[in-house]
Amino acid sequence: MRTSPALRRKLISAAAVSAALLTAASTASAVAAQEPVSPASAVPTAQTEAAPGAPAERLIVGYKSGATEATSNAAAEADAAAKGKEAGEDVDFQRRLGTGAALVDLGQDLTRTDVADVVAQYQADPQVAYVVPDRLNKPKADPNDTEYAKQWDLFESTAGMNVPGAWSTTTGTGVTVAVIDTGYVAHTDLAANIVGGYDFIADTTVSVDGDGRDSNPADPGDYYAANECGSGIPASNSSWHGTHVAGTIAAVTNNSKGVAGIAYGAKISPVRVLGKCGGYDSDIIDAITWASGGTVSGVPANSNVAKVINMSLGGDGACTSATQSAITAAVNRGTTVVVAAGNENDNVANHSPGNCNNVISVAATNRTGAKASYSNYGSLVDISAPGGQTSTGTANGILSTLNSGTKTPSTENYTYYQGTSMATPHIAGLVALLKSANSSLTPAQIETAIKNNARALPGACSGGCGAGLADAAKTVAAVTGSGGSTGTTFSSTTAVAIPDNGSAITSSIAVSGLSGNAPSTLKVAVDITHTYRGDLVVDLVAPDGSTYRLKSSSTSDSADNVNTTYTVDASTEAANGTWKLKVQDVAAQDTGTLNSWKLTF
Repeated sequence: MRTSPALRRKLISAAAVSAALLTAASTASAVAAQEPVSPASAVPTAQTEAAPGAPAERLIVGYKSGATEATSNAAAEADAAAKGKEAGEDVDFQRRLGTGAALVDLGQDLTRTDVADVVAQYQADPQVAYVVPDRLNKPKADPNDTEYAKQWDLFESTAGMNVPGAWSTTTGTGVTVAVIDTGYVAHTDLAANIVGGYDFIADTTVSVDGDGRDSNPADPGDYYAANECGSGIPASNSSWHGTHVAGTIAAVTNNSKGVAGIAYGAKISPVRVLGKCGGYDSDIIDAITWASGGTVSGVPANSNVAKVINMSLGGDGACTSATQSAITAAVNRGTTVVVAAGNENDNVANHSPGNCNNVISVAATNRTGAKASYSNYGSLVDISAPGGQTSTGTANGILSTLNSGTKTPSTENYTYYQGTSMATPHIAGLVALLKSANSSLTPAQIETAIKNNARALPGACSGGCGAGLADAAKTVAAVTGSGGSTGTTFSSTTAVAIPDNGSAITSSIAVSGLSGNAPSTLKVAVDITHTYRGDLVVDLVAPDGSTYRLKSSSTSDSADNVNTTYTVDASTEAANGTWKLKVQDVAAQDTGTLNSWKLTF
C-alpha cells in the first residue's frame, strides 16, 4: 500500500539534475537564442506530464551501453525500487521496450512534484542516458475537407496559426459569431452553420436590394461601375466579402468537401452593413449594438446574440465617439469585438475602427510569417494572424468560401483572398474556440490570453505587429488550464539613451509576488527607437545573471526601430527577482533610445 507522499518525501537537490538533459528537453519553439542557463534548475514540466496537466504514471528509462540495467531486467527492477525509495515513491519495473529501454511504473495519483522527484533520481545517475515520461498521444487526423491541404494558414509550422492542435479540446460549439460585413450569399459549405442575422443598410442606393432594413441579410452583390463610387475609382466586381470571412471562421468541416473553418462548431450570424461603395457608420453602429444584444429602435430583438463580432472593414480617420460608444457597450455586454487593422501599409492609428479602444486590432502576415506588405501596423495593433499575400503566388492567399458571380450571385466556389480582412476572422474564430472552451472568459481575459500565448513573428515587421502571431492550440490550452500563460505583466517606462557604438545600457524590472519559475513562454516586449536597427544587440538578463539573446546585430538590417515581442524559454529561472534588458549599439553613426519594455509571465 502506498504511504502518504508527505511522509515519504525526500527532497532532491536540483543541482543534481543533468544540465544536458534539461537543455534537450527545452521547448523547441523558443524564439530567442539562449546563453547557458544556471545549473540550479527544477525538472521541467515537459518531463513530468503524460499530457498537458496530467502527471505521468510511467517513465521510459534508457541506460547507457555497458550498464547492467541496460540488459538485465532484474537489475533494472532493483534500480527502479532503489530510485523509488530515495524519492519516497513506489517505482516498479514493468517491461523492456524494443529499443532496450526500461518502462517503469509510478502508480496513480502522483503530483507533478512526485514525478519530478523520481525523474531527478534517474537524471542524477551517470548510468542513465535519458528518462522521459510515457506520454499519452491522441489521434490528430486532418479534416477530410477536400481543399484543407491548401489552408496553410491553419496548420503550417512556419506561419500557420496552429489551429488543429486546438480541435481536440474545442471546436466553438455553443458560440455565435456576428460577421458585420456584406451579408451572406448561399454556400453549401456554410449553410449548416448560418443562423439568423439582419440587413442594417438603410440607404437603398447602398443596399441595391430594393429595400431598406429588414431581416434578410442576403448579399445581392456589391459591384460598381467606374467612377460610380468616386471620380477616378475603377469598376469592381462583387466581392462576396462577408461570405469569404464567414468561411474562415466556421465553414462546415469534415463534410468531405471544400474548406475547414477555424471554429467549425460555432454559428455565423450574418449582419449586413456594406453594400455598393461601402457602408455608413450609422448602420455599423446599430449592427454592433444589435449583434451584441442591445436594443435598436425599429429592429426586432436579436435571438442569436453574438459573443464575438468580426468587423473586417474600416475607413480613414480617428475612432469617433459614436463608434467607440457602440463598441464599449458591446464589450460591456460580454461580446469580444475583433477588427481589421487595415490595408494601407500605414499606422493603424490613422484608420478606424482598428484604432478604437476595447477591440482586438489585427494585422496580417504572409506565408513566411512576416508582416504582409499591405498590412497596417503600429502600437495599437494587438495581434497578427495569417492574411496572405497573393503577389508571391495565388496559393499564398487565404482560401475560403465565395461565389463566382461577377455582379449578382451565380455558382458557389472557393477563392484565395488577401488582406487584414482575412486575418481578422482567424482571430474571431480563435475567440469562438476560447469562449466555447471556457464560457466564463471576459473580452479582456480573452484578449490577454491571445496576446500572452502568441509566438514571435517568424518574419520581419517594422512598426509594430502586436504581441506576435496568434497560436490557437497554445491559447486554448491556457484558458482550459492545460498549459500556456494567463499573464502577469511587469514593465519599465523609464527611457534610457543608447550611445552610438558604445557601452551596453541596461534597464531593470523588479518582479515579485510570483511563485516558482518563469514560464517557457516568457514574453519580452521591447520598444526601441533607433535608426539602422541592425546596429543593435539586445539581451534579456535573468535575476541569476543568465543571459538570453533576443536580437543579434546585422549589417543587412537597415530598418528603423525595434518594436516587437520576443518569446523566451525561461522555465529554468526563478520568476521573482530583478530582470534586466541589456542593449548595445555595436556600430557607428546612429543613436537611439530604449523607450520601454515589459515582461509577461
